[in-house]
Amino acid sequence: MEGKEAMMMNPIYKPFSNDEEIVNAVQSLQSKGVDEDDIYVIAHDKDRTKRVADNADANTVGMKEQGMDTQVKNVFRSTGDKLRAQFKELGFSEPMAEELEEKLDKGQVILVVKDARPGLAI
Repeated sequence: MEGKEAMMMNPIYKPFSNDEEIVNAVQSLQSKGVDEDDIYVIAHDKDRTKRVADNADANTVGMKEQGMDTQVKNVFRSTGDKLRAQFKELGFSEPMAEELEEKLDKGQVILVVKDARPGLAI
């Protein structure tokens, strides 16, 4: 397992307050060769998440990214718990998922690159 973990790339993120800036950031990432399948948008509100993701040509965290166990648990979770679970599914630690969820509580939208190559910045 140790070798597999060493080969995995880490997720990176950047919080945004302006939806248009997210669209520009996604376009910039794609021009740098980042696969669109690795780019995710997460907001506190499902409708905003979908709208921003659609406008930016990015992904939302759905069944493909979440295991069946997470999907079943999410039926009984609060919104905050669901959002933290989404961040964890993208590769963030529990403490970082909590920090990111707090940013969502403040109205920010988080842009995530799931498998970011070393040195990539948003």
